[in-house]
Amino acid sequence: MSDATVTPGDDKSRELKLRIASALVIAPVALGITWIGGVPFALLLVACAVLMMDEWTSIVMGASRAPLRLGQLALAGLAVAVAAFGEDLGAPALAVALAVIAILAVTWFVSAREVRDRGLSDETSRWAPWGAVYAAVSAIALVALRDGPIGLWLVLHLFAVVWATDIAAYFTGRAIGGPKLWVRVSPKKTWSGAIGGVVGAAVAGLVVAHFAGAPHLVPVFFVSVALSIASQAGDLFESALKRRFGVKDSGRLIPGHGGILDRVDGLVAAAVAAVMIATLHGGVSDPTAGLLFW
Repeated sequence: MSDATVTPGDDKSRELKLRIASALVIAPVALGITWIGGVPFALLLVACAVLMMDEWTSIVMGASRAPLRLGQLALAGLAVAVAAFGEDLGAPALAVALAVIAILAVTWFVSAREVRDRGLSDETSRWAPWGAVYAAVSAIALVALRDGPIGLWLVLHLFAVVWATDIAAYFTGRAIGGPKLWVRVSPKKTWSGAIGGVVGAAVAGLVVAHFAGAPHLVPVFFVSVALSIASQAGDLFESALKRRFGVKDSGRLIPGHGGILDRVDGLVAAAVAAVMIATLHGGVSDPTAGLLFW
């Protein structure tokens, strides 16, 4: 009986199948909870913030379950919970905002304390405290989008743009190849893939906007392009972070994808960009403005 030879092509095919299988499980769950909204959606984002914070600190400072580390994870989740539930419990919006800022500030100092107590490098001290901001602010942005009058459509549009960016970039880059986008940070990404991702995102964004009843699709086209670029920038940022600290994957939570940061790096940046655009155009609480109605 001869030994089977594993080729790089077999590895790529196996990885692709694993990625597809994971997506087929995760996407329906994410969409279902997004559809429900309310408390389940907020709790999902609290959990995601904790997991993102855990992976960020593991990348930058190494894995740990010491009290200081667990405190940081709890505080990151608390910041999102306060943002999600504070006003529902009767707190004024300003008080909620100040409470979230205070919690993130405490998390920052706890992270800096861990770096100091463990005698970690100056490079680590510069990056470690930003984990709470990265994890909590992006989760809070998604809460803000979903809580709006047309919040379901806003989040579905964001998902469509980010997922279409990933899928179109992957297959376009493999099919066309060509010059690399940023070899030092992400050796496999190409300009063709980046452009393909933007095109795919624009199409997906327009489809969602059409079904949402958006009256003017040209502005939505440019919004979708902007969010696709933000998504790809978020992907590159996370790749740069991992490369800086010599880490291949942010974790092993999702088969074929790595950690949660590997899966949501683009969504993190795109969510924050979406809230910024919506706020500049009237705010997420105005159903006639936001991302889709111009």
